[in-house]
Amino acid sequence: MPRVLRIINRFNLGGPTHNAAYLTRYLPSDFETLLVGGGQEAGEEDSQHILRSLGVEATILPEMQREVAPWNDRGAYHRIKQLIREFKPDIVHTHAAKAGAVGRMAAADMGVKVIVHTFHGHVFHSYFGKLRTTLYKNIERFLARRSSRIIAISERQRCELVEEHRICSPEKVAVIPLGFDLNRFQQDMAAKRALFRHVYNLTDDEVAIGIVGRLVPVKNHDLFLETLARVAGQSGRRVRAFIVGDGEERSRLEAKAGAMGLETVAGPYFNGHGFGHGMGAGHPFKRATLTFTSWIKEIDIVYAGLDVVVLTSLNEGTPVSLIEAQAAGKPIVSTNVGGIENVVLPDTTACLRASGDVDGLATDLHRLVESNSLRQAMGAPGWDHVRDRYHFTRLVDETARLYQSLLT
Repeated sequence: MPRVLRIINRFNLGGPTHNAAYLTRYLPSDFETLLVGGGQEAGEEDSQHILRSLGVEATILPEMQREVAPWNDRGAYHRIKQLIREFKPDIVHTHAAKAGAVGRMAAADMGVKVIVHTFHGHVFHSYFGKLRTTLYKNIERFLARRSSRIIAISERQRCELVEEHRICSPEKVAVIPLGFDLNRFQQDMAAKRALFRHVYNLTDDEVAIGIVGRLVPVKNHDLFLETLARVAGQSGRRVRAFIVGDGEERSRLEAKAGAMGLETVAGPYFNGHGFGHGMGAGHPFKRATLTFTSWIKEIDIVYAGLDVVVLTSLNEGTPVSLIEAQAAGKPIVSTNVGGIENVVLPDTTACLRASGDVDGLATDLHRLVESNSLRQAMGAPGWDHVRDRYHFTRLVDETARLYQSLLT
């Protein structure tokens, strides 16, 4: 029975955690998997509930941290080498940058037969300055030479790795998109919509706009605020916006929204049984143009309540929020960066604009706010587009075939 040691940076809400969890739970029974990852970081919502819902247990490595920290990185490296000695994996599969660096070095030094790494995104632009970016590219080129296969999660990402940034040769890359269980975004949506809109005191004629993700610089929420301010000032419709997520940028973004004249409020959070802060479904929340909701684990309720989903990132791999938005039948307005053009149907399920194009984003969002029929027309094809393409069974099947080919 082949053994797989799966290593992930940390368990936070996002594509990498879902990817690692589904692969651990649903790989064919002739594979045995040990899942390990770093601990939760401040400002991020814990995603252990994703693992628990699938019956997956993980080994936590406190030394594995997102930021470069030589002492901790060295500790993580030695811990992984110890796990390799004990577990004796045939395959080490790493997910995301830090786990990829430490895990692949340890696996190569221990002589593991097959070493696989998945790029869930990359830091080759929009994160650091030129010198640091060049350093990281050189590190990734070195690690790619020690890898049996590199997995890109979109065709666009494959092109970036091979042609644009020259991280590895074309024959070393396999494209395997992420996979999820998307059925909940089609179930009881009318009741979920009613719940969300009642709690946030949304009337039927108000258009709810949402952006979902970490509040960190690369997500560029400043562009979202600038776009929202323009649309709110132009539209004849009552517009309500929701920033779903949390992170290091929250205080600054709240201050900026206030300075721009946007009426803001911190909203209740959904805890699985009702909305928190003592405000259940029977107590509608305060109205405001912009609500900072923090993290909401029951994200299917959020998408049911929204009318338009926006993404303004500077860089993306495969954005989970846009997959989920399409599964819920919601139209999208987004920057066209990274793998986004491979995730959506441009001009069909999503309006795409260049990064920083606030005029274009505002124009697209305004059109959707003003037209119920356009929102419906763009939302309708979403489910058919993502249902099979991003289902976890496809992810598992393609990964298992890759493992078998590398082992033989």
